[in-house]
Amino acid sequence: MEQQAELRQKTATRQRERHQRAFALQRRWFWRILGYAAIVLSVIVIGLPIYWMLIASFKTSREIYTVPPTWIPLNPTLDNYPAAWRAAPFARYYINSIIVTLATTASKMTLAVLTAYALVFLRFPGKNIVFLIVLAALMVPAQITIVPNFLTMGDLGLVNTYWGLILPGAATAFGTFLMRQYFMTLPREVFEAAEIDGAGHMLRLWTIAIPLAMPALVTTGLFAVVNEWNEFLWPLIITSTEDMRTLPIGVARLLDQEGLARWGVVMAGTMFVVLPVVLLFVWAQRYIVEGIAAGAVKG
Repeated sequence: MEQQAELRQKTATRQRERHQRAFALQRRWFWRILGYAAIVLSVIVIGLPIYWMLIASFKTSREIYTVPPTWIPLNPTLDNYPAAWRAAPFARYYINSIIVTLATTASKMTLAVLTAYALVFLRFPGKNIVFLIVLAALMVPAQITIVPNFLTMGDLGLVNTYWGLILPGAATAFGTFLMRQYFMTLPREVFEAAEIDGAGHMLRLWTIAIPLAMPALVTTGLFAVVNEWNEFLWPLIITSTEDMRTLPIGVARLLDQEGLARWGVVMAGTMFVVLPVVLLFVWAQRYIVEGIAAGAVKG
């Protein structure tokens, strides 16, 4: 009797363990399928407008308005691209956007690195207060500063100039925060050894901190490039002449005064703006993931 009871208990235990393993496996598969479904949904939500923009740039106006829509151009044409290029001075817009983006990005990266290094490796009164100000700046919408910035640029005589386009966006609270978080994950022993060898702060910054923090630095630069390249409101306000306009304003010019448009031409103009940023993201995507992940480790 005792042997039978022990056998029944072992059998029940094995069945219970089997059920638990099956339930754990089902739960694991459920969350995995749910995760893949979320990824697919995100790709559709994000990628579908981009795909539509791409195929619409190769469609005629008649085909764009076809119902139901065609997801592959029936009669693809390249006429929209030269038409968009001729509809506005895109060559000048490209030059302006490149100058403003490069100058602003360089300024943001330089100030972010120097400020973050000071907040992590230097000792000075009020360091925590400075960091709190940086955090507070992250919470202030950029639209709030438009009127003060415009009045300041007007008083300085910088309306319709590159300086007027660049100076208000020359610093970045997000980049400073990201670089500061990344610097805090770096091993202090390396910096202490360099200090013992006689290396000053600038030498430690350029030879140790920046090479080790390259993922975060590239991420900071990439976010700055995307932000400045796509900026529409500030260039629209601070410039009034065609020779100082930027690419996003050029795309808006493809719409006529009644709000109507040849959407194939508009989509081709949009491709002029989007394509450089997409190529930049493809090149720097591994730095973005590594930089953001590492920057979120330590606070």
